[in-house]
Amino acid sequence: MLRKCNLSKELLIQFYNVIIQSVLVWMSQQTGQEQTGKLGLQIKSLVPACPQFRTYTPPESDSFHRLTMTEYKLEVTTGDKQCAGTWDHIFVTLIGTEGQSERTVLDNFGVDFTTGTTGNYTISTNLSLGKLLLVKVEKDPFLFLPEDEWYFSKVVVTTPEGEAILFPCYRWISRGELVELRGGRALKVFEEDHPMLIDHRKKELILKKSSYQWKMLAEGLPNINHVNNVSELPADIRISQSKTTEGNHAKMMIGIELKIKGLLGSTEQWESIDDMKKIFWWKKTTMSENVAEHWKEDDFYGSQFLNAVNPNVIKRCSELPPNFPVTEEMVKPFLEEGSSLQEELKKGNIFLYDQKKMDGIRPRDYNGEPLHVTAGLCLLYVNPENKLMPIAIQLHQQPSEQNPIFLPSDPETDWLLAKMFIGNADAMDHQVVEHLMKTHFLAEVYAVAALRSFSVIHPIYKLLFPHFRYTLHINTRSRTTLLAPGGVLSNSSLGYDGVRELMRRDLAETTYSSLCLPENITARGLESIPNFYYRDDGLKLWKIINSFVKAVVEYYYPSDSEVRKDTELQEWISEIFTHGFLGNKASGFPASFQTVEEVIKFITMLIFTVTVQHAAVHNGQFDYYSWVPNGSLLLRKPPPTTKGQSSMKTILETLPDLGETVSFASLFWLLSEKYTDTVLIGTYPEERFHEPAPKQMIKEFQAQLSDLSEAISTRNLQLEIPYIYLNPTQIENSITI
Repeated sequence: MLRKCNLSKELLIQFYNVIIQSVLVWMSQQTGQEQTGKLGLQIKSLVPACPQFRTYTPPESDSFHRLTMTEYKLEVTTGDKQCAGTWDHIFVTLIGTEGQSERTVLDNFGVDFTTGTTGNYTISTNLSLGKLLLVKVEKDPFLFLPEDEWYFSKVVVTTPEGEAILFPCYRWISRGELVELRGGRALKVFEEDHPMLIDHRKKELILKKSSYQWKMLAEGLPNINHVNNVSELPADIRISQSKTTEGNHAKMMIGIELKIKGLLGSTEQWESIDDMKKIFWWKKTTMSENVAEHWKEDDFYGSQFLNAVNPNVIKRCSELPPNFPVTEEMVKPFLEEGSSLQEELKKGNIFLYDQKKMDGIRPRDYNGEPLHVTAGLCLLYVNPENKLMPIAIQLHQQPSEQNPIFLPSDPETDWLLAKMFIGNADAMDHQVVEHLMKTHFLAEVYAVAALRSFSVIHPIYKLLFPHFRYTLHINTRSRTTLLAPGGVLSNSSLGYDGVRELMRRDLAETTYSSLCLPENITARGLESIPNFYYRDDGLKLWKIINSFVKAVVEYYYPSDSEVRKDTELQEWISEIFTHGFLGNKASGFPASFQTVEEVIKFITMLIFTVTVQHAAVHNGQFDYYSWVPNGSLLLRKPPPTTKGQSSMKTILETLPDLGETVSFASLFWLLSEKYTDTVLIGTYPEERFHEPAPKQMIKEFQAQLSDLSEAISTRNLQLEIPYIYLNPTQIENSITI
């Protein structure tokens, strides 16, 4: 659909209005008001398709017959999105329990419906319409001009009795489209008491189910929305024009820089590690420079399992796995003097990274030969200085002479290569599982189920819809770029088929409790590991979100029985269980809700996932991955099978070539871009709730987030490496990139 900004048209209309009004006022002075009014109506009739042109209306006089009318005052708001305004006619019909108004054009002096404005209008009726049920809005053509979609935010109707009723819309409206808006307080399906509204709700859900359908991505993976291209999505689901423009500009600038430098598409090998610091002229962060400086150091390497982009992979180790035969003799030099491995295991100071789910997945071919993916194990130790240090690495699951256990005392490049192969597996697990599947794809499941199951008047829909902003668009696009054959993730060591198999394996093992941070931390035994800022900030955010959700849910569901009889709520969770977790009862995900507490927990998890957890796994990508040696998605040579055979030349041959390196680094630049239309957690710019109570709950939610933000900022001033990713000022309200 074509959208146009209103500037030139508006100025033209205003110019003609001024001339017409001036002429009619002059004539009023010369010939009298009644004759002038008739002439004004004649002028108006010459441009019947143009309500924006205004005519002189004479003041009331005894010569005009005056009827007693009932008046409804309307405040109509056009959104502040780019080119949200329209030139077209907007007609409104009010429908109440006692009848409906005439179809009335909204027509003020000057230009109506410009971006970011609110217009005041009056609709008169002979009698009161009773209780207002619906506001019908229509958009008809203006002269011969092409389509310009209108972003209609809301209308507030003040009745003759003085009641102001909010009718939210917040969507793009096309020419010829009829929109019927529900207003007033949020209602559950069993609370509907008027036949017209009951029928309206049924028809609404039938339409939504036809507009949003499920499709299988691949066997064993969460289902996705049915469209193949973002252009097929409804306009109000797609990302904004401004964000598209800003993203395209960033891509263009990156491409120009890399083309000028001769890096784009180059198959040459890096001559030195330091040359990688010259990929971008200006794009850098304090953290990305810190990573490039310290990536080889063991304490920095260990800290990334806690506070980098993949903080959900290690667990406390009380007993070594039988396939990881680390001996006392191997690691004793790296433990506290006088201590032993068994003692440290008992103290809870030993932790394990185990990538066994990647074992046996066939990697992709590269220059005619298969690459190598290491389903490795890494043993970590919290030393007396409270630093998490890697002390032993085995690169494959089954021990053998060709699969030695690497130690910090081995030759420097051997130990560095071992850490790089663990980092390669971790980077793929992070991008494919923890980031793409467990935030993006699951958020899509929650969103599609909500769009299909809930009426827009439902309180849970009003609560959750802002947390689904742009998600369907960004996911649909990622499946044709990042994840598709030839996409960046398909160019990883695993390749297109391997990436899907990894997601399939992980989903089969994913549990409900693993997505609930308090339970996750307890299950992994990480309650007391020091310097774990993701845990500290995340648990506080979980508590704040839970408090907000509890207040809203309990306001609308005063008893468990109301949960059980809410068919829309039950259908929503059933669709999530079926299409997201594929009916796997062993996962612990609910297939239905029986209690208010269950609803609170699930919605807390959902909002936490699409805000906090996505920020944790997304926001630091450029910081930690733009320096590709720190966590490369692709390693070209096989891992070492013996010690003492590697050199820095081996490392350069193992890392991606120039073109591959800049392809990955460019992706992380784009993913780290900040956009002007960002909406932060706790921000609800769309006024969907009519009742004062949830509005107050939102304010309290925002106040708690603000207090936490100040506390995190103060804490970070004391840290050598600040953890910024879960500061509420860095967390978006939905998954938008």
